[in-house]
Amino acid sequence: MNPFQAYQNIAETNQWLLIWPEVALGVLALGLLVMDLLLHKEHHVLIARAAIVGQVFVLMGLLSTFVSESNSFSNPTGTPIFGGMLALTTMGQAARVFIVVTSLLVCHLAQLYFKDRALPKTEFYHIVLVIAAAMMLLVQSANFVMLFVALETVTVGFYVLVAYCRPSPLSLEAGLKYLILGALSSAILLFGIVLLYGVAGDPAMKAHAVDAMSFSDLGHFIASNPANPLIETGVALVLCGVSFKIGLVPFQIWIPDVYQGAPTPTAAFLAVGSKAAGFFVLLNLVSGPFAAPELAQRVLVPLLSTLAALSILYGNLAALTQRNVKRVMGLSGIAHAGYIMLGVVAGIKGVPWAPGAVLFYLVTYMLASMAVFGVMAHVAGPADEAQEIEHYAELGKRQPFLGGVLAMGLGSLAGIPPLAGFIGKLLLFFAAFQAGMHKLLAVAIVGVVISIYYYFGWMREALFHTAGIPGMPVAAENDGPRAPTPWSRITLGLLAAATLLVGLYQGFLNAAWL
Repeated sequence: MNPFQAYQNIAETNQWLLIWPEVALGVLALGLLVMDLLLHKEHHVLIARAAIVGQVFVLMGLLSTFVSESNSFSNPTGTPIFGGMLALTTMGQAARVFIVVTSLLVCHLAQLYFKDRALPKTEFYHIVLVIAAAMMLLVQSANFVMLFVALETVTVGFYVLVAYCRPSPLSLEAGLKYLILGALSSAILLFGIVLLYGVAGDPAMKAHAVDAMSFSDLGHFIASNPANPLIETGVALVLCGVSFKIGLVPFQIWIPDVYQGAPTPTAAFLAVGSKAAGFFVLLNLVSGPFAAPELAQRVLVPLLSTLAALSILYGNLAALTQRNVKRVMGLSGIAHAGYIMLGVVAGIKGVPWAPGAVLFYLVTYMLASMAVFGVMAHVAGPADEAQEIEHYAELGKRQPFLGGVLAMGLGSLAGIPPLAGFIGKLLLFFAAFQAGMHKLLAVAIVGVVISIYYYFGWMREALFHTAGIPGMPVAAENDGPRAPTPWSRITLGLLAAATLLVGLYQGFLNAAWL
């Protein structure tokens, strides 16, 4: 086949309507810049509203497709999508909905954050939309070229968002640390991809791949050569690169400083959106090109189980002594990544409903984390990075609504019944037990017990009067929490209500999830 014919065949698979949500977010991001040029400065408040309303329409379109297709998403033409770069799956469609919801909530938090700060606003919403679109392509990648390009688009966007508060030295420091360590993780990931590309494209190898970057071709090659040391090394390096994005030990060193220095909306986006996208990519890899049983037994299960155990223990133990709440959320997020790894490893070991349990836990984690970050956005003073637990003293008395939402979010993160986080942990623990991962399950249970101490310490500070009790810290001087606006009450109220309802009723779970 001549090159012209090959390019023509690839062009015929470019079905743009199948990625309309990503295109819509890209157009919306450009539209915000046009609005910034055309509107007078006093009308720039419309830009944030346009970003939110536009994402609401994208979300409605995704949900309508999700319902109409009865959770079955496949390419209607039966041909490769964009030359095999993308693959539409049920999990990928659920990931798209998850990412749009997360991006929408981040934009709401940004409105609260920018009220007291003279920072450029349009660019923030623009970058959030670009990152969201790139994440949606990332979770549907079926080729390492697509995966790497989408991942770097997300990472470069976060470089800017982390250091967005330029007057803050801690924000600039966080941006520099994220830049250096992010570049290191990208180098590790790329080195692993290059190793796999080199060995898979070698004609001397058994069943060498025609397209060594394609997940499908690479999967067939690895299944035929599972014990090759170069393959095992390449797979391990790719998993290490993805582990940085997820925040697993020992690739977690950036998390506490970056979460503290980054603006609260950015920290929320990293904690929920970036972590979830990393797990969706990981699920695609371990169920696709890295799914060979011998490779799973020799590399995947030992490596990922070790990372899970270390993450659970490190995240919970390190959070015990923290007083800065943004660092607490970052360190506890490391532990939650370890819990989610139970479901990933259980899926590798043959538990069919484990990926659904991972998705469910990510949803519960998103609801609880966004509720907590929403309260943090109201309590934060001018120095957003200096949020101490003492600032939450008697929050329930000063702002009962915010205190209640915080209690619901932290209770769910701790896994207290009947909240959604309890059901999410229960499903992951059942999956681990069914897979015979008893030692890892014991580590996870110990981690949950440890986490109750610092979650409940935060809740105690917010809901109970502590002044005058020996040994208790005195609340720092501040202006007090900002009274929530009607839209904030609706948003935070929905998050808290969903956390409770999902914990009480899981009837929407079906065969597509579990």
